[in-house]
Amino acid sequence: MIKNDAWIARMADRGMIAPFEPQQVRQVEDLPVISYGLGSFGYDIRLSSREFRIFKHVPGRVVDPKNFNPENLEPTQLYEDTSGSYFILPAHSYGLGVARECLTIPDNITVICIGKSTYARCGIIANLTPAEAAWRGHLTLEFSNSSSADCRIYANEGIVQLIFLEGEPCQVSYATRRGKYQGQPQAVTLARV
Repeated sequence: MIKNDAWIARMADRGMIAPFEPQQVRQVEDLPVISYGLGSFGYDIRLSSREFRIFKHVPGRVVDPKNFNPENLEPTQLYEDTSGSYFILPAHSYGLGVARECLTIPDNITVICIGKSTYARCGIIANLTPAEAAWRGHLTLEFSNSSSADCRIYANEGIVQLIFLEGEPCQVSYATRRGKYQGQPQAVTLARV
């Protein structure tokens, strides 16, 4: 079953999402923002301003998920103007960011992270990312710019929506099996095996 706003708010009071915004925020200090906060059947988390990394093209270099080389990624600058703080994701590139919110997922819930339509309409595809039962930490988020133009990715504004799915308690949760991405800090976490 998909969990609703009342359930998400109750669980946030118990520490499932921190910081938590109990309503959709569309404006901060008279500045329009890409919405974040509690929705009817989900929660829109924000992109942290701490870090955003972009895959760089190096001829002859192959990205290997079993032996990930951090040199494949380069940090990008955080810019700021009257529209807000943002990173630039170049055309036809792929980048990694991290969620501002810290999650502590109950052991009978799995979360699916999906892209927001505001970014999708600009050619930005958010990779569908799960947070399994009993996972905790700051999600590393993955984005592809499928357009032929560079695109701003706004920090501290809505970036993806979390959908909470309830099931029967599992026999082995992410925490009990000691999943490799458990307890991620508010920093981009690289591929691990």
